[in-house]
Amino acid sequence: MGFKENLKTELSYSGMLVKELAALSGIKKHTIDNYLNTHNAMPSAEAAVAIARTLGVSVEYLVTGRDDRRDKTIASFSRTIRAVIQEMELLDDNDHQIILALAKALKTHPRNVPEHKEPA
Repeated sequence: MGFKENLKTELSYSGMLVKELAALSGIKKHTIDNYLNTHNAMPSAEAAVAIARTLGVSVEYLVTGRDDRRDKTIASFSRTIRAVIQEMELLDDNDHQIILALAKALKTHPRNVPEHKEPA
């Protein structure tokens, strides 16, 4: 598969509309439409990077359909986890530490700890 097909697949997988991708990536909707509808239309390196970052994938994946790092990490996550990762990439290190502490606290919250049953 080529860029066009991989871009379509990622848009579908992410549930993102072309206009959302355009707004988040800074690439004009008309330009993205061309990538999706024109045979062999390839973006500039700068545009490919912006699109890949917005979708949470590598440029290599968009161009070739293969990325060993992606196959072992991002692709195995649920859509919700991928969305959390995308949002976290926009935050600073201090915010990352706050969110990490919150996640650890939630993990040990009583509702997430299996109930201890006394032997009968």
